[in-house]
Amino acid sequence: MAAVQSLPIELFYWPTPNGWKITIMLEECGLPYEVKLVNIGKGDQFKPDFLAISPNNKMPAIIDPDGPGGQPISVFESGAILQYLGRKTGLFYPADERGRVEVDQWLFWQMGGLGPMAGQAHHFRIYAPEKIPYAVERYTNEVHRLYGVMNTRLKDREYLAGDYSIADIACVGWAKLWERQGQNIEEFPHFKAWLGRVLARPAVQRGLAVNAEERAKVDLSRDKEAQSVLFGQRAR
Repeated sequence: MAAVQSLPIELFYWPTPNGWKITIMLEECGLPYEVKLVNIGKGDQFKPDFLAISPNNKMPAIIDPDGPGGQPISVFESGAILQYLGRKTGLFYPADERGRVEVDQWLFWQMGGLGPMAGQAHHFRIYAPEKIPYAVERYTNEVHRLYGVMNTRLKDREYLAGDYSIADIACVGWAKLWERQGQNIEEFPHFKAWLGRVLARPAVQRGLAVNAEERAKVDLSRDKEAQSVLFGQRAR
């Protein structure tokens, strides 16, 4: 049963694969939340108030006014937020150690592998000011390998860690962008079936829709000013 939440969780967010992880989780858990947009193309992530809760100048981050002991708590890093919300609600994150380890393996696999590699594939395939064939091939091939890992894993199960969990929530936002990563989803039939199952969930659809209009306004492949902020990692 989900935790009772008397005040909304503050979500510092921009509609990206990492941001979607948290909107999806909050929607799945039925927790009230208030979106605080962090426009990463304009440098909002470098503002002192945001850095106070997310020192790595990356979104998402949350402030939960109903944290442990009834005291507010802030959490940054999307994987840590998913674990925190899973523990808080008892949803999508097993309470038993064996089940939790199973989920953690795939959550950390996403955090350390799928997300960074897919992100680099996006960068060198779409955003890099010059095409570097070695980099394009390197990251496209690595995403292909990772999709193969998922495809094998999903051959005999519906979700990555058994039941639907934060591991699936962590992966879906990246996985749905397979075309941008230069992949042919038909090569991975079990991955494709999993992606369809996850994207069909109403809470996933709601989570992906949060502030989607803001994402649609920005074309990073053309917005050089936003690129200088995002890829130079400095305030405007």
